[in-house]
Amino acid sequence: MSGDLREGRIVIVGASLAGLRAAETLREEGFTGSLTVVGDEPHPPYDRPPLSKQVLLGTAAADTTGLPMRRDPDAQWRLGVRATGLDPLGKRVLLADGDPLPYDRLLIATGTRARPWPHADQAALDGVLTLRTREDAAILADRLASGPRRVLVIGAGFTGSEIASACRERGIEVTVAERGPGPLVGALGGTLAKLAAGMQRAHGVDLRCGVTVFALHGKNGRFRGADLSDGSHIDADLCVVALGAVRNIEWLADAGLAAGPHGVACDAGCRAVDMYGIVTDDIFVAGDIARFPHPLFEYQMLSLEHWGNAVAQAEVAAHNMVCPGPLRRPHLAVPVFWSTQFGYNIKSVGVPVFSDQVVIAQGSLAERRLVAVYGYQGRVTAAVTVNMAKWLEHYQGLIETAAPFPPGPGAADGRPLVTDFPIPSDVPDATGLSHGPTVALTGHLPDRRLTVVRSAD
Repeated sequence: MSGDLREGRIVIVGASLAGLRAAETLREEGFTGSLTVVGDEPHPPYDRPPLSKQVLLGTAAADTTGLPMRRDPDAQWRLGVRATGLDPLGKRVLLADGDPLPYDRLLIATGTRARPWPHADQAALDGVLTLRTREDAAILADRLASGPRRVLVIGAGFTGSEIASACRERGIEVTVAERGPGPLVGALGGTLAKLAAGMQRAHGVDLRCGVTVFALHGKNGRFRGADLSDGSHIDADLCVVALGAVRNIEWLADAGLAAGPHGVACDAGCRAVDMYGIVTDDIFVAGDIARFPHPLFEYQMLSLEHWGNAVAQAEVAAHNMVCPGPLRRPHLAVPVFWSTQFGYNIKSVGVPVFSDQVVIAQGSLAERRLVAVYGYQGRVTAAVTVNMAKWLEHYQGLIETAAPFPPGPGAADGRPLVTDFPIPSDVPDATGLSHGPTVALTGHLPDRRLTVVRSAD
């Protein structure tokens, strides 16, 4: 390869939203070399948010969720082939079809997969499903259209809650089982979990919190019900396991990178970090699989499962892959995510789990129309809106400038704060939940630690 970073061979592993946006950005940034995108699914990149919304409601088909291309990235697409290993010394990606793929620079964008039910024999029952891929959504939509008597959803995170919402909108009885104290509590804390629980029950969801699903039962190979830790039994025709996501890192087991359950560690410029803590110059990371530091949150490593983050990080990674050091830029975007469920629009900016207090700044819990502002040690760190999204940009500015918490009276609309004083944000330990948070603070150390053993001689 010549010294010009706009030439050479770039390989992107992950035909995902992040992979597509990175490929487009590479060309926009002037990259003229060979570009290959590898994906284990047979489809070009597609949009995942509609899978738990429009597709389940029957208003869109799963095969219509393909992502539009902003421009032709002039890439070789290796779809339906899985990456099985990485040789960083030989600069090769190993593929399941036995064809090693050489690179000069590599972008890892392999994202996540649905966490399966832990008991393989129970997970194999007909009617026990997960929701992550286009195929998953098509199968689940067909099952819902057939009119099941009752659906059991295990896990009350955003995916589980959106599935429950789709069931109720279709007129299907649904039970949601959550080990934690409430739905969405892992992402929004205890105060808004109470609001989410009220929303679900008001729409007829049989919400069971503080319980664990002990076992799934079937008859003649078909799912028929489940036993719960409180001694109750749920009869249902369909079970959707919504236990969160697993990062797709297994193919990197022998690559020497700082890769673990929270993803692949990288610096703020999206350069991967190896197990010794050394930043690489030719391997980059973007999207759900990335674990990166953020200065607004004490430089703790963040793992995000957000559409907007995948786009922003992919663009930064692509820019830095073709630019010399002085021209590289950091990925400092403030996390933003959204959900629609039970007729409500929930949007968030910042990191709600990075908080010790919360205050209702506008609206009210009773009206289910509000802005909740989160703070940590006296500064604003997040805001969540329910049917009041127009204020989100204002609170994003407070987060970015480390504004004092609680925000002053009239900070947004000239009116006093709704609550007179903050209350604890009540963010639980994620290990006690059925669902995982979509924004996770993961400390400062890599997941994979190296132990150095020295001889006594």
